[in-house]
Amino acid sequence: MALSDDLMFRTAGELASLVRSGHLSARELVSVSLERIEALNPALNAFIEVDAERALEAAGDFTRGDSRPFAGVPIAIKGNTPVAGWCTNFASRFLSGHRPEYSAYLVRRLKDAGFVVVGVTNLPEFGILPTTEPRHTGPTRNPWDPTRTPGGSSGGSAAAVASGMVPLAHGNDGGGSLRIPAACCGLVGLKPSRGRVSRGPDMGDSYLAVDGVLTRTVAETAQLLDVLAGYEVGDSTWAPRPAEPYAAAHRRDPGRLRIAMSAQNSLGVDVDAECMHGLREGAELLAGLGHEVVEAVPALPGPEAARLFTQVFGAQISLGISYGELLAGRPPDEDEIEPLSRAIHELAQRTTSVGYLAAVAQLQALARGVIAFFAEYDLLLTPALGERPLPIGELSGYGEEPLEDFMRSGRFTPFTPLFNVTGQPAATIPVAMGEDGLPTSVQLVAKPLGEDTLLQVLAQLEAARPWVHRRPPVQALERRS
Repeated sequence: MALSDDLMFRTAGELASLVRSGHLSARELVSVSLERIEALNPALNAFIEVDAERALEAAGDFTRGDSRPFAGVPIAIKGNTPVAGWCTNFASRFLSGHRPEYSAYLVRRLKDAGFVVVGVTNLPEFGILPTTEPRHTGPTRNPWDPTRTPGGSSGGSAAAVASGMVPLAHGNDGGGSLRIPAACCGLVGLKPSRGRVSRGPDMGDSYLAVDGVLTRTVAETAQLLDVLAGYEVGDSTWAPRPAEPYAAAHRRDPGRLRIAMSAQNSLGVDVDAECMHGLREGAELLAGLGHEVVEAVPALPGPEAARLFTQVFGAQISLGISYGELLAGRPPDEDEIEPLSRAIHELAQRTTSVGYLAAVAQLQALARGVIAFFAEYDLLLTPALGERPLPIGELSGYGEEPLEDFMRSGRFTPFTPLFNVTGQPAATIPVAMGEDGLPTSVQLVAKPLGEDTLLQVLAQLEAARPWVHRRPPVQALERRS
């Protein structure tokens, strides 16, 4: 099919229906995805690896009438999550040859639901930054403006979905890494509650990180959360089951809610005028839907909390590097990991076990104060970003003081990390298009374990201000490549 064909812009459910009805074979559907990747990836660099032969072989397992809900639908997996036999290099030269012999539980769940993995997507090295510009695999570009970042750390996945290379993609979020690229690329990016999605079998519980997907529609996000969520054998902690499937819950009317709105943030940074415009647009939409919207702000921690966050976040990054050392049987050479990765690894190694636990305890104390705010409010509305998607090269981590580059990222994304600390579900969705031709998004945060209410309000906003028809100029990208 031609690049202009809109097949990859249809929902995953629609695509699976075409396969089940026999109107399209799974191989034909996967072939369209692979053709679009071939045409667009040279310009966008969304993928670390694509294996057409393996994907087409997997697609051959589906026949007309297949009962799986997403039979034959192509999907991409972020390059820090194991897929058996595929490159899982964390966008680092140090792990360039790593091909795990097993898949993450969430990958198994996706395959059991009928998805076909077509490739592994790019990310900043070890998922550190809110941009996607690793030295080893090169920068990923935003389909709306290739001179800008698609965000990070799930930037490759966001670029792949926004440009129509795949209908949806996996990502994860330890400080905003689903919500930030969703905001940069005009997608739906929901960070589920802590413990909602198992990180097994090789990753233990994470205080900050959780897995999810990047989609174009709220319904797909709800459906995929039903696929991914739930206890796996051996999980030490897990979120309780929802009262009903999210695919059903998101269609319910949430009633009249009390929603706080604020552009205040823990770092005290000024917010870009277009991001503020998005906040006002979101507030007006919510008020027009009948909700009570008031200006109010939770008890935000001060800038000193960034140090605590870095201690806890950095330990998770260091764990990934240590895993590479275990595989290689040696530490990385000087040029095998980036300066920022090395700086964070060294910082983590200097932190004692007691120091780490103390940082977690202090963050949890801060979280209690924030969550108490939601006794009075059902949701919190904030800007998604503090700045517009940054130009490629502005935040790469290659500066003389790498940790200063890491701290600078807070000005770009001052609203997302706090809710990894609290463990609450949070999502970003587009509400407008800026004069710069880039999407403008807002963040909505729900009470702990409140994905159902969050999805219901996201669905209301989607119906009031549809965005699924907006598409980046992919024909120009094809000519670029």
